[in-house]
Amino acid sequence: MKAIEVKKQLVEEIKNNFKNSASVIFVDYSGINVAEDTKLRKECTENDVVYKVYKNRLIVRALNELGVNNFDPKMFEGTTSVVFAKDEVTGARIFCNTISDIKKMKIKFGYVNGELADAKQIEQLSKIPTKEVLVAMLLGVLQGPVSSLARALNEIAKKG
Repeated sequence: MKAIEVKKQLVEEIKNNFKNSASVIFVDYSGINVAEDTKLRKECTENDVVYKVYKNRLIVRALNELGVNNFDPKMFEGTTSVVFAKDEVTGARIFCNTISDIKKMKIKFGYVNGELADAKQIEQLSKIPTKEVLVAMLLGVLQGPVSSLARALNEIAKKG
């Protein structure tokens, strides 16, 4: 297969991943070693997050073909990996936690539900609790009034 065909396939892959993701994060991965990269890729796979490294010009071409051109091309200087996630927070959480742990890499920018997001917005997304934690918090809030009502009714029954 000719190199140009391979590049066209990669551009199509990027476009498809972008279209099928709620969040796409662009990361400068410089400084990461093989062990750290392997651990990161494993965590991504376990959480149904796609983590790929592409040539910058292929990423820019794919975005332009999608009509996404509200980014500064200088953002694609240096090394770039791309994180494609089906939800808004999982990819952000994985990468912000990794960056915090290993003190390497940095978030360049991203797209969340098709909207441009800077590195600070991606970091804020990473702090949103998981769905399971949110459900547990909601159940705790809902149980409070029910428990209070049950105690009050129990006290009334004791007096009667």
